Amino acid sequence: MTTFVQVSPHFPESNVYFVEHLASAGVTVLGIGDAWDGQLSGRLRGAMADYYRVESLDDFEQVAGAMQWMIDRHGPIDWVESNSEYWLGLDAGLRTRFGIITGHTSEVIPTIRSKAGMKPVYQGAGIPTARQAPVTDLEAARAFAVEVGYPLFFKPEYGIGATDTFTARTDDDLAHVMFRIPPQPYVMEEYVTGSIVSYDAILDADGEPVFEAATQWPPSIAAIVEQDLDLTYRVLAEVPEQLRERGRATSHAFGMFNRFVHLEFFRLIDAKPGLGEAGDFIALEANMRAAGGATLDMYNFARNADVYQIYADLVSGHDTGAAEKARRDRQFCVYAGRRDHHGYALSSEEIWWRYGSDIVRAGRNDPMYWPQMGQDFFMLRTPDKERADAFARDVLHRGAARSEAGSPAKAETHPKEP
Repeated sequence: MTTFVQVSPHFPESNVYFVEHLASAGVTVLGIGDAWDGQLSGRLRGAMADYYRVESLDDFEQVAGAMQWMIDRHGPIDWVESNSEYWLGLDAGLRTRFGIITGHTSEVIPTIRSKAGMKPVYQGAGIPTARQAPVTDLEAARAFAVEVGYPLFFKPEYGIGATDTFTARTDDDLAHVMFRIPPQPYVMEEYVTGSIVSYDAILDADGEPVFEAATQWPPSIAAIVEQDLDLTYRVLAEVPEQLRERGRATSHAFGMFNRFVHLEFFRLIDAKPGLGEAGDFIALEANMRAAGGATLDMYNFARNADVYQIYADLVSGHDTGAAEKARRDRQFCVYAGRRDHHGYALSSEEIWWRYGSDIVRAGRNDPMYWPQMGQDFFMLRTPDKERADAFARDVLHRGAARSEAGSPAKAETHPKEP
């Protein structure tokens, strides 16, 4: 029987579905986390054969002690996973310490955690990517601007998400950005204009995809938060062939296996010398995790699938046919979120009247997701791109909206779709 340690089983919240599916597949699931036993949901705790609480998951030796405790009670551990970018190094360190070979060990982490370290891997695989340089001083930054031209994009070399990023469009901007950058490693890149599309996959032990999808994202989650914009994004009905080829090549180049991957690419709006033609996919970042937000559920709706079962099949070695089923039914799944303080041209009732037959989920987001995803949301599944586009426009279009009481709201211009 396979034994699987789920690190931080209570967060992200989707971990409960992983744990339940693994347990149903006959896997012995053990949890190590920093939540008290009583804080775990009954569903989650009931699916785990054992649980050990540590004071802090940031204390590697404490977590390693918990692993040894589990081994003493349950025997050898076959898998360790957190499904979190934040705990990627912890997962790898535990595999290294305890000789677990079903996932990446510590020696690969510097490359996949460093935005500078990723570039040589892309280049070695022949995958186009924006030119980049480390941020050192103003003179070097000006020289890089002469080489690649403005704008320049600045981001932390290590980090998760889109916070603490800067853009310089002129020499004056550059001097200002260099003054504002925090005292930590940063990189600067030539600016690429394009939409962000991710190659999302579950890879088997040989690094081959058993599930593939493509997700189109807004230009910047940071802009969504900072400018108080509404969010829409979508899982595409088909994976574009060049994206599929470059996603698979990236997975192999980084040596990824036995896991979800979320590989971000720019799709060029215009041709850019040295990078590609309009419509080409240019490597952005490689993430060894599933996409965030509501995306796992959107995969399931778009493919009439169960990605948690596909992953459980991979871990357990049992084939329930879940992966094959996901290949047969391919549709769009669109997320559109609304904010309480914005006025919208169509009421919720009107959205339901127009699109109710295709709405697969709607409701209220957890408050922790409000800054990025809005308070209320609708999710639509359809094979028709025109209907998917119209849905996103209608949900987010702002105007003389009526509240539930029928009073008009302030008219505003709706944001551009991704």
